[in-house]
Amino acid sequence: MSYLSQTSAPKYGHEDLERSGTDSLEMWLRDCSQNRVGRDFLIDEIIPDKTAILNVDMQHYFMSPGFQAACPMAIDIIPKLNNLNLEMRERGALPVWIQTSASAEAISGWNNYAELQSTEGWLRRATELAPDHEGFRLHPDLDVRETDLISVKNRFSAFIQGASDLDDQLQAKGVDTILITGVATGVCCETTARDAMMLNYRVIMVSDALAALTFEAHENALKALFGLFADVQTTRQVLDHARVETQWRKN
Repeated sequence: MSYLSQTSAPKYGHEDLERSGTDSLEMWLRDCSQNRVGRDFLIDEIIPDKTAILNVDMQHYFMSPGFQAACPMAIDIIPKLNNLNLEMRERGALPVWIQTSASAEAISGWNNYAELQSTEGWLRRATELAPDHEGFRLHPDLDVRETDLISVKNRFSAFIQGASDLDDQLQAKGVDTILITGVATGVCCETTARDAMMLNYRVIMVSDALAALTFEAHENALKALFGLFADVQTTRQVLDHARVETQWRKN
């Protein structure tokens, strides 16, 4: 099955990821890391107070049944995503909740994307991602705190010029490392990761806190990013590396 056919493929649950897929992906990642840098992980030290967790598009529109772009697996990842944010927050990291907006101002000048959809689909997206619609809201099971940062973007990537002010906010807080979670792995999460690396952030895709419509799409996106744009780690591996205290870091 090709990547292009993912929308018609059987959907998968988080249990499927934890069974057959995860073991083979983990072996592939560790082998590639050893071949590339001579160690099991590309990034094996994480300083929490220089780290932000970017939770991408965990909104009703991309998660909840009945919405146009709902991805069922996104609901399954909530427990691990919440735990990652909780533990990293307690260690000094900054949780960031990124929301996509389709307000009239946000979608202005994006007619080429509109042309890739039906008129009905484009209008439904604009309606369900409008700031006053339920689809725009974060899922109620997410553990969002008052001290967390909320960032609204108007394109797939949060870092592309004009999409949001997230880069300025992270720079002001001294962030140099980002952990990416959310939905969909190969769409907004991937484009945000690529642009983040090009802006000189250290990027880690958190594999069991990301969701896609199919396991194939999820795995292909992680493999495409690994090495050139990001490391790929599980929530447990991230937390293990965040415990490490070092006296120096490479510039």
